[in-house]
Amino acid sequence: MTYLRRAALKLALVIAGGFALAACDTVPAETTSAGTARTADGTILPTISSKTASMYREFDDGRFVVPAVSRQYLSEEVKRQYVPYYAPYEEGTIVVDPWDRKLYLVSGPNEAMRYIVGVGKAGYGLRGEARISRKEEWPYWTPTANMLRREPEKYGPVAGGVEGGLENPLGARALYLYKGGRDTLFRIHGTPYPWTVGGTESGGCIRMFNQDAIHLYANTPKGTRVVILSQAEKGKFTTPPGAI
Repeated sequence: MTYLRRAALKLALVIAGGFALAACDTVPAETTSAGTARTADGTILPTISSKTASMYREFDDGRFVVPAVSRQYLSEEVKRQYVPYYAPYEEGTIVVDPWDRKLYLVSGPNEAMRYIVGVGKAGYGLRGEARISRKEEWPYWTPTANMLRREPEKYGPVAGGVEGGLENPLGARALYLYKGGRDTLFRIHGTPYPWTVGGTESGGCIRMFNQDAIHLYANTPKGTRVVILSQAEKGKFTTPPGAI
């Protein structure tokens, strides 16, 4: 069993045993339970397992009650999961494929934990390698100079920054990428907007469901190597070398 599998199991046990579930949910019960569900307009949602529903349920992380991810944003394909992955990198390396909107945490030979991500404009602006030199739980967020210049009406009121919390754009956890000891301003982070995961947005870097951001954070030490693929490398490492 790889250290990532052991760590994931340990985290799951902590969540199950130590985190208190809130008494009330802010979304209809059917949106967070397993099995088949419908939206308010009657649309049938994909069936999910009880395990998947549990992975994305509401829980208290000790500082805030993290809301459940609504069923309308979940499926067995979207959930984090181990997949075949043929990257030639050491265990623990993160590979970000912004063009395919996926992030991989290499867990062993030919295997990785895969997360679905949303990508903002900034998420397409970095390629090559970086290192995670800073990690924050419920991080403070400040709009960049480019954001303030591009949309002053939107970001001007929060130019001084936003405290960590449920409405913070960086969500529950953030990993900060550095190159040559300098902050790239590229972030891998959670989000209070689960509908943006799996899509492309105007702002932000690489965003994940808060539950996934917490999981990745727990399995990613400072100094972790991060490889960001270019558009030409979209989908790279998902098939065995030499496969047609």
